[in-house]
Amino acid sequence: MAKTAKDYFIAMTEFHFMNLQTMSEIDYYPNVQRWWGSVDGVMRAWSGRDLTGEWPQPLASALIEHMDKTNVDVAFCLREPMMDVTGGVVSLSTNGFMLQQIAPYPERMYLEANVGPVIKRGTKEANWELEYLFKEKGAKLCKLYTPEDDGPLNDKRLWPFYEKAQELGITLTVHTGFSYVVPQPSSHCQVGQLDDVLLDFPDLKIIAYHAGWPQSEELIGLCGKHRNLYMSLSGIIGWYQRAPYRGYHAIGTALQWMPADKIVLGFDLPFDDLGRVVDYIVNLDMPEELQEKWGYAQVTEEDKAKILGLNLAKLTGIEPVKRKQGGYKIPAPAAGHGHGH
Repeated sequence: MAKTAKDYFIAMTEFHFMNLQTMSEIDYYPNVQRWWGSVDGVMRAWSGRDLTGEWPQPLASALIEHMDKTNVDVAFCLREPMMDVTGGVVSLSTNGFMLQQIAPYPERMYLEANVGPVIKRGTKEANWELEYLFKEKGAKLCKLYTPEDDGPLNDKRLWPFYEKAQELGITLTVHTGFSYVVPQPSSHCQVGQLDDVLLDFPDLKIIAYHAGWPQSEELIGLCGKHRNLYMSLSGIIGWYQRAPYRGYHAIGTALQWMPADKIVLGFDLPFDDLGRVVDYIVNLDMPEELQEKWGYAQVTEEDKAKILGLNLAKLTGIEPVKRKQGGYKIPAPAAGHGHGH
């Protein structure tokens, strides 16, 4: 019998919450309107709709409802920075706001910190907050978002930040590939820049977001090269679900270069898209045509279990067991048993 989402431990990164009060205060800035225009563009591709319809509120209370409906156990929740849209006046949400949001949902929601823009702030301040959030507030990941900063991923001014993350054993999640929104340059987040970083920091664990699109094959090659580089399907998984063969090629190629242990789930979509993207992985069945003509392997139940949550559990040190509403835990079925084909 085919497995369902109930049968897997499911954990995903990059659930953005926004401070609605702040958003209401900054709407008059020209770059805020331009930013929303860019978001509209990417949502057309990833979510198949624009911003004119009804959307779930970007808050924890809305997310938990969709997590419960879709059997998603754990969400790593992340502030939306984007200070540049107001010329540095304010971020769209803060780490403190995120901690307040996730507090009612222990063991369902964890903090994915963002202490940037690191170069603009200075590494002394960024490193202090990074260490504090991990040691005192239970953060499990930290995102580095260089499109809003003063330099690219391989800017040597970031080296003290990478050194601190490596020293603390913190896994970084990193925006890679294309910069989707204005006023941010894509030159600050090119996939190839990770090569320089990981050559100097081989013990630093990095999860590259959005499969590095449109440089996905370059990212796949780098994941084969660097033992601590992981590929996340965040955001772009919404596109893969809508255009399945695009996803088959990306995941099939990735599994030719690396084990399934190095692919993780991320979200970065409206919360009501949660079910369809989870089901895409749960039901992933590599077409025979692609197995024959492209040499792709079938995606096994064990592969799916790793991608859906076991890999993130390992990277973040959380227990990979099913959660109930309110944070209770129940044993998850063992990975690798049963086949859905």
